[in-house]
Amino acid sequence: MAKVILKKKIDASTTALSDVKSYARKIWLAGLGAYTRVGQEGNEYFQELIVAGQAVEKKGKEVVAEKLEAANTEIDEAKSEVSTFKAKVELQLDKVEKAFDSRVASALNRIGIPSKHDVETLSAKLDELTALLERVARKS
Repeated sequence: MAKVILKKKIDASTTALSDVKSYARKIWLAGLGAYTRVGQEGNEYFQELIVAGQAVEKKGKEVVAEKLEAANTEIDEAKSEVSTFKAKVELQLDKVEKAFDSRVASALNRIGIPSKHDVETLSAKLDELTALLERVARKS
């Protein structure tokens, strides 16, 4: 009986070793086949990758251009709003300045200090009077 068990073990190990050798050979042949196919089809595959890359690049540039255009539109709208707001602020500042000038002039007038306009009017009258006196003085 020991001979039967020993023979089964030897047959099983021989079969397993044969299977491993066969499988290893198939892996080797598959590797050679892959290497050969890559050599034959590699250039075509490379060209396909280039075409695919160009398509992705073109699409990416289109998306970037769209986003840039949208951002520029938003910036232009914001500039327009700022310009409108600036004009409104300047108008309000002018109104405030005129009101301030009017009140200051009114307060100065109440305490007896002449306004710039009053001084200019008086100066013009003095110039007229001086000119008139000079003419009278030349005639005498």
